[in-house]
Amino acid sequence: MYAFAVWWMTLRPSIYDDRVGGILNSVLRALGSWPVTAWVTFDGVEFAANVLMFAPLGMLAVAWRRPWWQGILAGMVASASIETIQLMFLPTRVADVRDVVANTLGAALGVAVATVLSRRIARSQESHKPRHRKLIDTSAQ
Repeated sequence: MYAFAVWWMTLRPSIYDDRVGGILNSVLRALGSWPVTAWVTFDGVEFAANVLMFAPLGMLAVAWRRPWWQGILAGMVASASIETIQLMFLPTRVADVRDVVANTLGAALGVAVATVLSRRIARSQESHKPRHRKLIDTSAQ
């Protein structure tokens, strides 16, 4: 499902239709008119979206018990492949090295988040093992 979503977002001829583009432009204009959010730009939103889109790939690498660097490498290779396909076969799309950077950063962020979460879960489960349970129960009495 995740691979289909990435394919759908990155390898179709147009990233979005006129209706979605109109909504996005309206939101960006509204944010630009308010001093607190005037810094929000299309480029910034696109970069953040690319980071978020590839974070699950890094998380999946950790969940599949792959070395952390393989999650980051997978993000970089997948992103470079997508941008190459866009450059060579999708003239309506714009291939951009910044997308490779954002996607790779997203995969790295996913690896980091999943690693932290998996360590916390492992520590939590460790504290509930019978050997440790006796220490916990004894100290509570």
